[in-house]
Amino acid sequence: MAEPPAVTGPRDQAAFDEPAVDRTATYRLIALRLMPLLVICYIVSFVDRTNIGIAQQGLKRDLGFGPAVYGLGVTLFFVGFILFEVPSNALLARIGARKTLVRIMGSWGVVTVATLFVRDEITFCVARFLLGVAEAGFFPGALYFLSRWFPSARRTRMTAVFFMGVPVSGVLGSLVSGGVMHTFGGAAGLADWQWLFLIEGIPPILLAILVLFWLVDGPEQAKWLTPAQKAAVRADLEADQGRKGGEIRKGGGVRDGRHQGLLPALRDGKVWILGLCACGAYTLANAVSFWTPRIIADAGVGDVLNLGLFSALPPLLGIVVMVVVGRHSDRTLERRWHAAASWLVAVLAMVAISLVHDSVVLVVVLLAILAAAHYSGLTVFYSIPSIYLSDRTAATGIAVVTSMGSFAAAASPSLLGFIQASTGSLSLGLQISGGIVLLAVALLLLGVKASDLREER
Repeated sequence: MAEPPAVTGPRDQAAFDEPAVDRTATYRLIALRLMPLLVICYIVSFVDRTNIGIAQQGLKRDLGFGPAVYGLGVTLFFVGFILFEVPSNALLARIGARKTLVRIMGSWGVVTVATLFVRDEITFCVARFLLGVAEAGFFPGALYFLSRWFPSARRTRMTAVFFMGVPVSGVLGSLVSGGVMHTFGGAAGLADWQWLFLIEGIPPILLAILVLFWLVDGPEQAKWLTPAQKAAVRADLEADQGRKGGEIRKGGGVRDGRHQGLLPALRDGKVWILGLCACGAYTLANAVSFWTPRIIADAGVGDVLNLGLFSALPPLLGIVVMVVVGRHSDRTLERRWHAAASWLVAVLAMVAISLVHDSVVLVVVLLAILAAAHYSGLTVFYSIPSIYLSDRTAATGIAVVTSMGSFAAAASPSLLGFIQASTGSLSLGLQISGGIVLLAVALLLLGVKASDLREER
């Protein structure tokens, strides 16, 4: 009589303890339950973060804000973001994602509404700083939340779905923002940009209430999963932890591995390498998110409604390409080259935009290529920290990586604004930004080896 196979890990153990579970159906159920709300929250966060790109036309007209003031305001957003990013995620790991996301969304909604009271450069800068403080922790917190539900081999496609919020916000945000300013400008004695901040500050407050009653922090708390499904997900996540340096105990638990908290993460050289790579990712993100309206305006589009329409076109291509690249990365379990190749395409597009910035058609086409490359690279890149870091370190580790990237996000808007104010063009700024992204590509390929990202299906 043949002996039963040896139990080698939590997934095998679960096979003996629980009925057979259709994992594909289980993770589809989880995705359908969690992802729509997360994506909507991310869309709203990006709309409230980047609507300043459309509003700057009104702010320039009414308050006299030039490119340098606008760039400083964008920079101060990231200063607040940097200062409170790690503390916010340290709190998330302690009190859970649901309470943290409620706090974050409620506070950024209030700050967005309050921005309608801006009267001068000082109040503008204070409002942007407070928005960064309020939103700090949302992005890495959401990535940490995904790591509590999806094993690494399934997570990049979920990260791609989550990142759909960025290009969708680019489409909807530009159209809605342009429409609000065009329709409500002057009504009730408020300027177009004041209506923009008032109307777009209400949704995150309402979403905070919805998150409070809809999300739970992990599979164990999900009443809509069966005990067998919970066990299957738990086994997959524990197997992930075992491959990151911890040993899987006989009963399915995981002994402490090489990453257990903030200090071990800070002592890990690859965390710093990923943080430096994030500097390139955020430099690229700013070029796409904050400067697209300005680049299109400089190409000859002056009407605010047309500006919103043209600004909405590039993210459309990004939505499709990002999902395709994310799925291919999961299918091949390859991360480094998917991110690096995407960023290289983005660099070529940035350089090309700097050379043909007077043609509206060419500029919009190149911005579409830039957006697609940026979203694709960002999706794959941000799956890397949660693959490499253990569960206990993921929240703070991802926050460290994001915070380091935010330094570049804080500096690049002021740099681009200063260059445009000095030269009358964004061309030099785009070329310098392209060079920073190239350095990030080299760091990623040389500093992170394929063997560091151990994954199994």
